[in-house]
Amino acid sequence: MPVAAPSAARRRGALAAAAVRRWLSAVLVVMLLGIDTMPIAHADALARGTAAYNRGDYIRAARELSPLAQRGNARALALLGFLYEHGFGAPQAYAAAADLYCQAAIQGNPFGQAMLGLMYDKGHGVPQDFVLAYKWLNLAAAHSYGHDRDAYARFRDAVASKMSTNEIVEGQWLALNWTPAVFAPSVRAPRGLRESRYHPE
Repeated sequence: MPVAAPSAARRRGALAAAAVRRWLSAVLVVMLLGIDTMPIAHADALARGTAAYNRGDYIRAARELSPLAQRGNARALALLGFLYEHGFGAPQAYAAAADLYCQAAIQGNPFGQAMLGLMYDKGHGVPQDFVLAYKWLNLAAAHSYGHDRDAYARFRDAVASKMSTNEIVEGQWLALNWTPAVFAPSVRAPRGLRESRYHPE
């Protein structure tokens, strides 16, 4: 009998280890499936939101884009900002639009960069600042292709026509030294070279 007891204990241990391996394998498969389907779900929601916008169903577009924007999706942030800026499917709110554009722009989204630049040009939701407008429009043109690039370059040049040579140089310097980020600082954060003309400290 003493010989059978260690053998039974080994079998129970082996069965328990096998059960743990099966459980860990199942958990790993579920995790991998969840990771693989998350980007697809995001792409579907983005496609549905974009399609709703193109159909003129702005309320549905805002509903589809909002959860993605809350998770930091740059394209969803920029499109949702456009809805807020123009009051499509959401109340018109320049400050909210500027914040959404800023979050998209700092991640490198060219549409968000261009729209933020235009907000700075007009002073909608942010203090009017031609240097920052130039910076964001210059970045948008640099990161775009075709018709979008031409449009953003025209907007940038229109802003440059209102600026001194020193301001253009500063805007170019800011654009050249910009790097994308994964967080969203305040749109009123200091910009480095000079103090804001509108919020002296």
